[in-house]
Amino acid sequence: MQRSVSTFRLKAACSNCNLRELCLPVDLSIDEMQQMDDLSRLKRGYARGDYLYRSGDKFQSLFAIHSGSFKTQALHEDGREQVTGFQMYGEIIGLDAICTDHHTCEAVALENSEVCELPFNKLEALSRKLPSLQRHLHKIMSREIVRDQGIMLLLGSMRAEERLAVFLLNLSQRFAARGLSQTQFQLRMSRQEIGSYLGLKLETVSRAFSNFQESDLISVKARAVELLDLPGLHSLVGKQL
Repeated sequence: MQRSVSTFRLKAACSNCNLRELCLPVDLSIDEMQQMDDLSRLKRGYARGDYLYRSGDKFQSLFAIHSGSFKTQALHEDGREQVTGFQMYGEIIGLDAICTDHHTCEAVALENSEVCELPFNKLEALSRKLPSLQRHLHKIMSREIVRDQGIMLLLGSMRAEERLAVFLLNLSQRFAARGLSQTQFQLRMSRQEIGSYLGLKLETVSRAFSNFQESDLISVKARAVELLDLPGLHSLVGKQL
């Protein structure tokens, strides 16, 4: 059960949000940006552990993460949870429900977070008027498909340490895209959640972290991670990501 949800308007709108280049096309005119401002006025705050949506919920909106982070997870028939992704600020979630009009997974806040709600019927109508917005939505959907393919490759052909290296390098790239350090960041997810996402047992994840630290590839203090040797991590997966 969701503990608390506060609905409020943030002073930052799409037009002056410092994340606009991450979740919106960059070539919108002032008038077009105003239309996006009108569309995404509803902002919601979520505490750690709150559900943004649950599996089976009727699809009504996409959500742009304004601050914080979420995990998405699916439930096995026996009740076990399988983490399917980690989403951070500047990313849009809820795309899983477009096909069936119902969410096929659930999204849970990993920390105190804020999202901009984008009612899909209004977003769809606006995208027909703004070709650049429509193209951007298609790019977002394509990116999700590519990410899913990457996960399948990850789980199907890589050893445990390779999987963890890819995971850390992916986070590094995403933080760098936000103008933050690509080598020092906080892990908002637990090692158990990382293991669920990578298809690894908790002890295997912990052992891989320890091996990386002993090899001076990374430094770990609680959930604070520093990547000490990016080329070394890249060499583990045999390619530049």
